[in-house]
Amino acid sequence: MRRTLTELQRMKGQTPIVMVTAYDATLARLVDASVDAILVGDSLGMVVQGRDSTVPVTLDEMVYHTRMVARGSEQALLVGDLPFMSYQPSVELALLSAGRLLKEGHAQAVKLEGGEAVVPAVRALVAAGVPVVGHLGLTPQSINVFGGFGKRGKSDTEARRLLDDAKALEAAGLGMLVLENIPHALAEEVTGALAIPTIGIGAGPHCDGQVQVLHDLVGLIPEFTPRHAQRLTDAGEQIRGAVSTYAEQVRKGTFLSR
Repeated sequence: MRRTLTELQRMKGQTPIVMVTAYDATLARLVDASVDAILVGDSLGMVVQGRDSTVPVTLDEMVYHTRMVARGSEQALLVGDLPFMSYQPSVELALLSAGRLLKEGHAQAVKLEGGEAVVPAVRALVAAGVPVVGHLGLTPQSINVFGGFGKRGKSDTEARRLLDDAKALEAAGLGMLVLENIPHALAEEVTGALAIPTIGIGAGPHCDGQVQVLHDLVGLIPEFTPRHAQRLTDAGEQIRGAVSTYAEQVRKGTFLSR
């Protein structure tokens, strides 16, 4: 049986929540037993598709990748990202998009970015029976507004707005909140102000859990590691080494010669 968002909510203040991204069945099988939740993030646009941002990712692509992760996992809560412009234009579009992620992608919850502006969508989704995870701070779908991937919430005004947004989202029925790249003290304040769990990424140790992009965590993209990521192994170099050895053996005629 998969974990549910309700189960993760009960972990707040008791046990830190472990979340990681996965984008296909193979990686999902590798992480499933160790984590509480898998996020099929629109970050796949950058780490899988090689794009410069998450903005071009489509709903069809999110459904496809979420369905693959669903096939490869059995235990972790499965959260699928709603990509850019799949929910912002209207509440009706948000309902249709989320419905596809649940019905076709087999997600258990959807994640969307934004504060007060998405409260009507959150309220409607929850009323329709869709568990919703929020995302505040550095919201990558707004990269063209921010102009970069820098830390958010540094000024008093930004910090107050973020806290107000978090409370408004919770009041609308949000089940869990991702806080990305904000000051640690602000993340601690938001975490203490909410009854729902917070999941940090570049937001310090005081959140109720942490999420990392798997490719960053295991070094699958050796050329780039975000400041907030911790590379715990160097799988990218191991793969390069294995393929180099294979190529050398094939060229020497020794591969499978025994």
